[in-house]
Amino acid sequence: MRLLESVARHEHGAPAKQLAREAGLALPTAYHLLRTLAHEGYLRREKGLFFLGEAAERLSSSGAQQKRRSAVADALAHWRDSIGVPVYYAVYRDGEIEVQCVADTPGNPAVEEWADFRETGHAHAIGQCLLSQLDEEARRDHLDRYPAQSITPYTVRDDRTLLRRLESTRRMQPVLERQEYALGTMCAAIPITAGTTAATIALSLPAHHVDRLLPTARRLQSEIGRLLGTLSLSISI
Repeated sequence: MRLLESVARHEHGAPAKQLAREAGLALPTAYHLLRTLAHEGYLRREKGLFFLGEAAERLSSSGAQQKRRSAVADALAHWRDSIGVPVYYAVYRDGEIEVQCVADTPGNPAVEEWADFRETGHAHAIGQCLLSQLDEEARRDHLDRYPAQSITPYTVRDDRTLLRRLESTRRMQPVLERQEYALGTMCAAIPITAGTTAATIALSLPAHHVDRLLPTARRLQSEIGRLLGTLSLSISI
């Protein structure tokens, strides 16, 4: 690891002797480790100089992704604690709805995924919010694969009705859903601008708190607005 760290500090490469010295290793040991790292793809050697290889770059990319995920998780935990509701982060990627992070507590648990979120996007605020950000062709493609169907007495019953609802959704406004996915639960989802990625941050409440749904969604939207600048690179994880 010390050798990898030393190589990473030299954009234009470094020879084995210099790397051994910086890593505090005997030269024969450094030579052996450098050859092993190069053989495994973590380093590459050009004209006697060592550079980071593709395997090390994949590690770096994975680490950066984990850091971005951590930033989003921290933000969700902050909103969960400050607003007092479960908070969700989801994206639409490769034709699928992906709930990537959830922050809740035992006293305010998240909605139980009793029906696959990917297949029931028409029935929950997260899915409706993500679908509302897609173009007409992408929406129809999604519904061809996952057609609307009633899963509670309150669920939108067919694709045509859902498409009309999505078309009437005002840009950047919270999407509200009341007991369409799960009886006894309401959700609100805030659309997030993340380049070309459709994303949303959502919350859920018990159905008997119906008067709190829109005000709480507005508060979450305000909180998101304060932090979104620092999460602009993280939000498209």
